[in-house]
Amino acid sequence: MGHEGMDAQHLSNEMPELKASAMVDLPMNEMFSADGQPRPECARVVNYLLSMDARRLSELGERAHEMFLRMGVTFNVYGNEDGSERIFPFDPVPRIIPAGTWAEIEAGLIQRVRALNAFLADIYGEGCILKDDVVPRDMIIGSSQFRHAAVGIKPPHNSYVTVAGIDLVRGSDGRFYALEDNVRTPSGVSYVIENRVIMTRLMPELIRALKVRSVEQYPADLLASLRELSPGASSDPTVAVLTPGPFNSAFFEHVFLSQQMGVDLVEGQDLVCVDHKLFMKTVYGLRQIDVLYRRVDDDFLDPVVFRPDSLLGVPGLTAVLRAGNAVIANAIGTGIADDKAVFAYTPRMIKYYLNEEPILPIVETYLLRDPEVREFVLRDLDRFVVKPTGASGGYGVVIGPKASGQELAETRLRIERDPAAFIAQPMIQLSVHPTLAGSEGSTLSPRHVDLRPFVLLGAKPRVLPGGLTRVALREGSIIVNSSQGGGSKDTWVLEN
Repeated sequence: MGHEGMDAQHLSNEMPELKASAMVDLPMNEMFSADGQPRPECARVVNYLLSMDARRLSELGERAHEMFLRMGVTFNVYGNEDGSERIFPFDPVPRIIPAGTWAEIEAGLIQRVRALNAFLADIYGEGCILKDDVVPRDMIIGSSQFRHAAVGIKPPHNSYVTVAGIDLVRGSDGRFYALEDNVRTPSGVSYVIENRVIMTRLMPELIRALKVRSVEQYPADLLASLRELSPGASSDPTVAVLTPGPFNSAFFEHVFLSQQMGVDLVEGQDLVCVDHKLFMKTVYGLRQIDVLYRRVDDDFLDPVVFRPDSLLGVPGLTAVLRAGNAVIANAIGTGIADDKAVFAYTPRMIKYYLNEEPILPIVETYLLRDPEVREFVLRDLDRFVVKPTGASGGYGVVIGPKASGQELAETRLRIERDPAAFIAQPMIQLSVHPTLAGSEGSTLSPRHVDLRPFVLLGAKPRVLPGGLTRVALREGSIIVNSSQGGGSKDTWVLEN
């Protein structure tokens, strides 16, 4: 295995060039070229939309919203005062990705998730990448997402990551860049499937004419990947989905996936550990569970090992996993691979574990734990996006160019108090895509988008064609998270 260090001098030598290029590039419009002509793969959709007047465009959005209401496609927002569910905002203008572009993305995603899985197996096992000083040991051991209780637990087939959601952005050069990894409990795939249901009703002729690849096979692929993890020899392993309950922001998805897979949806109170085995309580007695697809964070999984006040998990679950009598997806401790400081080292992981060059580049990431790097970033803080290393969902992100003087001053103080808790990235001009906007949703205006494809890693890798395109509905915003006012689009990957 190779070894390539990441020293501060190497990073600082690259910074001035990165800073300049990040600020001057204009965002790419994914539907229209610079001269205003439709891109070849988008021509049919453009002609379809331009044939509509403002009233019909508005009706398109209204019909989509009504369908989501009838289907009950909702999400919860933590801290929402009335505690009500919200309809996930949806834009009916599809995002189109040609087959050749997708083939490169897919290969890069598989490579990336394989490397992340190898990294997790390593750091909770022999720790070779730490011994070789490719990744700093103190950064891993000191991360809030590292789970000492997971050391030595070896899941079947070394499968730490079964479901991954990798956030991608498209730069002004047209290339897709990895922005963040989500391998704890990634969410959003149910909206991909429901978005397609809506679009199949709104634009069935276009979907057929363009030969858009199907997404409906995902639940079957997920179930197959989970069954392939089974620790026993059973040809019919029992699979269940563990949810925190109806107040979780992704509860709709938990219900949806369990129904689509035809498996039980359970809460912690429905499970019990006996003789180092995991069982589900039923009216007929206890039924042993082989594979648990958990949508509960590590801290709440096992009150014996983690938070003793947790009512969401199962006492003794960690001991069951250590005994090898059940497996959970994703494995305990996978959150360390989501750490935004660890993200900076992912290109080196790919080289170290796979001996390959990264197919997908990453957005340049500056580790503020390094004094020299920190000094550089603080000197031009208003030019960077600052993120907490362990947070997700867009929480705690400060966008320098859009932040007030007070916000920047408070961010500076937080960084100086605990520099290892933050990373900085240059302000990337996310690509834009025409989106229904205006007071009545009757005009097409460019809005920033990102993409969260989903990768399954069972006996073989499986990638959902497309993924969740999230769109910043507010003009000028680059925050696409649903919890921060974003919406979604259907993503069409073309067969050829």
